[in-house]
Amino acid sequence: MNLQTIHDIHGKVEYVLLPVQVFNALKEQIEDELSGLEAWAEQNEDYVDFNPGDYIDNPAALARIQAQVKQIELARHMNVTQSYISKLEHADHVSDEALKKVITALQEMRKSEK
Repeated sequence: MNLQTIHDIHGKVEYVLLPVQVFNALKEQIEDELSGLEAWAEQNEDYVDFNPGDYIDNPAALARIQAQVKQIELARHMNVTQSYISKLEHADHVSDEALKKVITALQEMRKSEK
């Protein structure tokens, strides 16, 4: 079987795409492995969860990333362009009004998923 891989910007394999049948056959093993990693993280005092807030200063970008929404999805929901969202997220200062619109849109998107 020839599996497709996705590389990071340095050329290192970061993801492997599996056919659904293969994933379903391995799903239980994958879940067991992941639960083992979670248990390890709980027991290892040196382990620190990744917190985007430690690295992202822009509140609009942080809210979107924590909501796990792509820029294009947010832009469509707000009826703006993806480039507008990008500019907003790269700005040194985000107005309270703009941030409120972003947060409201993200909340609406979350509600519509349920």
